[in-house]
Amino acid sequence: MHPYRLSVLLAAGIVVLGASPSFGRPICKPQLSVKQVRLSEVKNLQRTWTAVLDVDAARCAVDSGRFQISFVREKENAPELEFAEQFTWHAGELATARIEVSIDLWIDEAVHDYFVYAAPCSCRD
Repeated sequence: MHPYRLSVLLAAGIVVLGASPSFGRPICKPQLSVKQVRLSEVKNLQRTWTAVLDVDAARCAVDSGRFQISFVREKENAPELEFAEQFTWHAGELATARIEVSIDLWIDEAVHDYFVYAAPCSCRD
């Protein structure tokens, strides 16, 4: 390998490792489980998509944090659309809770698929 390429790779590796504050430390995340999903009746040409989630944040040192749901939306006469919404979980003293989140959709829209991603949290000692 050419010495120039080797030094560039070494420098890139140092930047990546140095930019990662959790390197060598455990990463904790709350466990979010979708228990129920429902779609409301139409009102004013809209429906509400609602999900009920169980939160287990026993490994987290905090009792709330952010999470994201990425959606794939279907719409009549339009291509599928991927988008994401941010939400906040709250676990409280017991480190577990049940929460409800929702988004509004037009009458000609539906959620085709979704994925829940919880941001890492600081770990309990």
